[in-house]
Amino acid sequence: MPQKVSHQTALIYVMVLVSAADSEMPDRELGAIGTIVSTLPVFRDFDPEDLVTIAEECASILAGDNGLEDVLAIAKAALNSKFRETAYALACDVAATDGELPQEELRLLELIRHTLNIDRLTAAAIERGAAARYAHP
Repeated sequence: MPQKVSHQTALIYVMVLVSAADSEMPDRELGAIGTIVSTLPVFRDFDPEDLVTIAEECASILAGDNGLEDVLAIAKAALNSKFRETAYALACDVAATDGELPQEELRLLELIRHTLNIDRLTAAAIERGAAARYAHP
């Protein structure tokens, strides 16, 4: 049975999951996660000092036999419908930060969308917003 975590921890798990999708966690994506945690209102009462520990917890879960499924189940259980959209938006933001979307990240975003029950129209709007925010010259 998946463990119970806060909505903030679940949001971080989703961002770490996307960053690790292609077996690498690029500095740009890690920096984006740090910026998101330090600036968004959903993390207002979150202690940024806990970020590394939570990311390591997520990595540890991912290393398990059913790591991906377990992290997604934990996130889904911790997030209400409003925060599920937030999770998908943050996942898209992390994926878009380096200007590239490898197949692994695209497949993972689709899996996150399905797991969190984000409808296709909402997902398209979130994806377009992330692309616009992280457009490179």
